[in-house]
Amino acid sequence: MVEERITSVETPSEGTHTHTTVITDEPGRRGGGGGTLIIVLVLAALAVVAFLLLSPMSGAEVAKDTAIADAASEVGSAAGEVGEAAQSAADSLGGQ
Repeated sequence: MVEERITSVETPSEGTHTHTTVITDEPGRRGGGGGTLIIVLVLAALAVVAFLLLSPMSGAEVAKDTAIADAASEVGSAAGEVGEAAQSAADSLGGQ
């Protein structure tokens, strides 16, 4: 529905100024939310890509931590063996 309003204003110098305003109830070019949908899809795609890129890195971190723990365990075992060898050497020297 279209409504037209015409306003006339008389100035003190006997002049008249006319202004016309057209009002419509139609939505016009206000958009239907298509732009919002595109933005949401782009953000979802970025989230998936970020997840796929970061997942292998977390696996690498776990592997690195496991390797460090294994190396520390081996160092502890080697230190124990050195201690046993030293004790054995001391016992053999003390028995002579």
